[in-house]
Amino acid sequence: MSDIKVTPLQDRVLVKPATAETKTASGLYIPDSAKEKPQRGTVIAAGPGKKDEPTSVKAGDTVLYGKYSGTEIEVDGVEYLIMRESDIFAIV
Repeated sequence: MSDIKVTPLQDRVLVKPATAETKTASGLYIPDSAKEKPQRGTVIAAGPGKKDEPTSVKAGDTVLYGKYSGTEIEVDGVEYLIMRESDIFAIV
């Protein structure tokens, strides 16, 4: 899906977080200081999984994850999260 030079190991997953909402449903703009951290993103790469437990997500899946899940990394100027597959709640 991407030319990213990061390959997750074992049950790790590389996720690109969705952009934070900038406007409410009623049309009000949200300032940067009040924006919620996104809890949805797109899987960019996934490791092969643990022994006898293959990874169930694949590149291109949209996933929901915990608010404080993963570690933020920057690759070629783009922000990503790298997390364990167990931090992912659902594929949407």
